[in-house]
Amino acid sequence: MRRLNELDQLFVVFDQGLRTLFAAPHAARERPRAAEPDGDLDPDERREAAALMRVNHVGEVCAQALYSAQALSTRDAALRTHLEHAAQEEEDHLQWTSARIAELGGRTSLLNPLWWGGAFSIGMAAGIAGDRWSLGFVVETERQVEAHLHSHLERLPSGDQSSRAIVAQMALDEAAHGLAAQQAGAADLPQPVKQLMRAAAKLMTLTAHRI
Repeated sequence: MRRLNELDQLFVVFDQGLRTLFAAPHAARERPRAAEPDGDLDPDERREAAALMRVNHVGEVCAQALYSAQALSTRDAALRTHLEHAAQEEEDHLQWTSARIAELGGRTSLLNPLWWGGAFSIGMAAGIAGDRWSLGFVVETERQVEAHLHSHLERLPSGDQSSRAIVAQMALDEAAHGLAAQQAGAADLPQPVKQLMRAAAKLMTLTAHRI
C-alpha cells in the first residue's frame, strides 16, 4: 500500500474537515443511555439544554480540527496513531451531541466553519512547536474540557437525563485522553498559555451558546 505523502495527507485532513462540518457524523460506539427516563421539559428548559449541547458540539468540531492538525504536523508515527484514535472517540461525541440537539429541537452552531478553522490553526501551531508541547496542549485542553463538561452537568435541566448521560461519558473520555497524553511525555504548558486557552474557550462557549 502506497504511503501518503504530505500533500496527500493534507487532502485527507481537509476531506475530514468537510465531513465534520457538512456530513452526518458516524459513531463507532452506541450512544450512552440514561438509567432513568427523561422528565417533562418545558420550552425554556429544552432551549437551554439544546444551547448547552450546541456548545458541547462546537467543542467536538474543534477537537476534530485540533487532532487532525496535530496528527498532520507530527513525524512520529506512534503519536499520529494516538491522535487519530482520540479523534475517533471525539467523532462519537460529535454524533451523540448532534443527535441530541436535533431531539431537543435545536440546531448546531452557525459558526462551525469558523470554529474548525481557528482550532486547526491552533493545532498546527502546537504541532509545529514539537511533540512534547503538542501533547501538553492536549493535556491542558482535555483538562479544561472536562471541567467545562462537569459544569454542564450542573446546568442541564434536572429532567434531561439523556443529555446528562452523554455529557457524563464525554467527561470520562476527555479525562482518559488527557491522561494518555500525559503518559506519552507531555510538557507542562507555561501559565500564560493556559490562561490564554481559558480566555479563548470562554469566548467560544459564550458565543456558541447563542449562535
